[in-house]
Amino acid sequence: MKDKSSIKNKRNIITQRNDQIRDLSVKKNLMETSKNQNDLEEKKINDLDKIDRYTNISNEEKQKIKNILHYNHNELNSMDYIDALKNDHRNFFQFYFALLKSKHLLLTLIETRDYNSRIIKIYLIFFNFASCYAINALFFDDDTMHKIYEDKGNYNILAQLPQIIYSTIISYFFDGLLNFLALSEDDIINIKQEKEMENIETKKDDVQRGLHIKFIIFFILSFLLLLLFWYYTTCFCAVYKNTQYHLLKDTLVSFATSMGTPFIICFFPAILRTIALKKK
Repeated sequence: MKDKSSIKNKRNIITQRNDQIRDLSVKKNLMETSKNQNDLEEKKINDLDKIDRYTNISNEEKQKIKNILHYNHNELNSMDYIDALKNDHRNFFQFYFALLKSKHLLLTLIETRDYNSRIIKIYLIFFNFASCYAINALFFDDDTMHKIYEDKGNYNILAQLPQIIYSTIISYFFDGLLNFLALSEDDIINIKQEKEMENIETKKDDVQRGLHIKFIIFFILSFLLLLLFWYYTTCFCAVYKNTQYHLLKDTLVSFATSMGTPFIICFFPAILRTIALKKK
């Protein structure tokens, strides 16, 4: 009988403890729910205060603000996976073409919703061609001249292929450096992603100062490089008059290669991203 009574008492104690744990859990959930509701109410009040600040602006200005705050292709491309599942509803071809418009030098000109200067993008295209021309000229050494002589002046693309590849790679690094200095989209998006209204003005001033410095360095550096390219290619063409045809063809092939590469490079991330977003 004592054993039965002892077992019953233990069961009662265990039941009481379980009830206490359950009550504590319920209280904790209620407190968390209340805290979340308070946070939501506070957020709503803050949002209303922010809206009140703009009640005096015209409908046209409000529409302009909505258009600015709308995600562009670059913002969609750089989203985290969870955010992309919610916001990115583009199919393969839409994403592929959007990626091309952000990576391909010529196609960037038809992108109207990025935050880069159109004039600077046009300038970068001409700089890319000038760098291809000058760097190809650097690879015309004695062996190259002798090979042209053996071919009796005929253009041999297989013989020129190594220097075309080298010049394309070197031009790519030059262009990457200047793109970093000249393109402002990442800095502008950084302002758009700021959540606190109070920090936007400070961040805007910092970004504006940074862009001024980058643009000054960009124009000085690009001008010096163009001056160097012009001097070298002028001297080269003046000394090797009969080689100008080969140099021009090498430059065109190199430039076409750099323009065609993004079509291949952008294809693979477009496939992987489309599959990943569909599979969830």
